[in-house]
Amino acid sequence: MGHVREVEIDDDMIRLGQFLKLAGVVDAGADVKLLLAEGEVRVNGQPETRRGRQLVHDDVVQIGTEKLRVRTP
Repeated sequence: MGHVREVEIDDDMIRLGQFLKLAGVVDAGADVKLLLAEGEVRVNGQPETRRGRQLVHDDVVQIGTEKLRVRTP
């Protein structure tokens, strides 16, 4: 599966747009919308277009070749 970067969140869940900003993938919400519109984002292997998609512990978000795993406290 290649390298997966662990990204710790402060709560039990986080919305996809917030997660991408926290992980440093994007700087602003507009960047998230663009990535989603271009079909660049996958969650657990499935294409995702909803910025508000709720992510929980162990979800894997992929943007291009970068993979990020959600880690909760």
